[in-house]
Amino acid sequence: MNNSSKPPSSQGLSYRDAGVDIDAGDALVDRIKPLAKKTMRDGVLAGIGGFGALFEVPKRYQEPVLVSGTDGVGTKLKLAFEWNCHETIGQDLVAMSVNDILVQGAESLFFLDYFACGKLSVDTATTVVAGIAKGCELAGCALIGGETAEMPGMYPPGEYDLAGFAVGVVEKSKIINGASIKPGDAVIGIASSGAHSNGYSLIRKIIERAGAKPSEEIGGRSLREVVMAPTQIYVKQLLSVMAQHPIKGLAHITGGGLVDNVPRVLPENTQAILRRDSWKMPDLFRWLQMKGGVADAEMVRVFNCGIGMVVVVSHQYADAVIASINQQGLHSWSLGEIISRPPGAPQTIVI
Repeated sequence: MNNSSKPPSSQGLSYRDAGVDIDAGDALVDRIKPLAKKTMRDGVLAGIGGFGALFEVPKRYQEPVLVSGTDGVGTKLKLAFEWNCHETIGQDLVAMSVNDILVQGAESLFFLDYFACGKLSVDTATTVVAGIAKGCELAGCALIGGETAEMPGMYPPGEYDLAGFAVGVVEKSKIINGASIKPGDAVIGIASSGAHSNGYSLIRKIIERAGAKPSEEIGGRSLREVVMAPTQIYVKQLLSVMAQHPIKGLAHITGGGLVDNVPRVLPENTQAILRRDSWKMPDLFRWLQMKGGVADAEMVRVFNCGIGMVVVVSHQYADAVIASINQQGLHSWSLGEIISRPPGAPQTIVI
């Protein structure tokens, strides 16, 4: 009897047989490298390709303090899968972290990403990373590293997960922490580009209940376009404004909306009064409120409602700061003021 041939079940296995395609991973790295190269800036000593990326803190800082942030894009990813819309989700990922570290006055230095999937689609991953690279360019930070994890059985076909990590630097004497905010100070709002990356579990529920299609028109644009609009990155513009004017506090309006994020930069004895009639709520949010029957209080607690960043300055600088922000290509307006906080009152109210 000839026993030289083994039954199929006993033949040697490869990593590909287990669901991991090393060649696809290598192909992705080859596509990523030129995208990352476009984001390079002073300070990068070693980027993608090594076991760790190296970055030198710019020598112009006398007392550099590093500021770090990490975030994802939440369930906005579910719509990216459903609508096959992967072009802008990478910018969302960068924005969530670089805007967070910006509020402490930090310049973004570098960014790393984590992309995890069950089976790697090189085309989809490249599209996502191209969005990440664009976000890094807008923020002025270098994409110097990351991780692509192919994990069979962990994710449904066609789906992936994302996480991002940003590191910035600020001069110790110029850290913005809100400690000097006092009654009489002015509150300024800066326009968002849409829902950014927050409240999407509710957005998806509203779309489902309304039976809305991605092609449905909202204010002259498709639902797909307004819902998937990439998060505004404020870094370069606000760093320029901060170089010209004293800023007391900044709040990035993310999960928790206006009423939960503004208090994060306020002293305990102060309260921010935001006037609801001082800005026009964008069409997307009016559509969401109408279709979902969402209460006013819930809207400002879940969504940014058209305000992506809040700035607190001394009253005498308010007009100059608004003009400076608008000169940077953003849209801003007077939103309200800081008062003494009544006992037991919330730190931020919208009236």
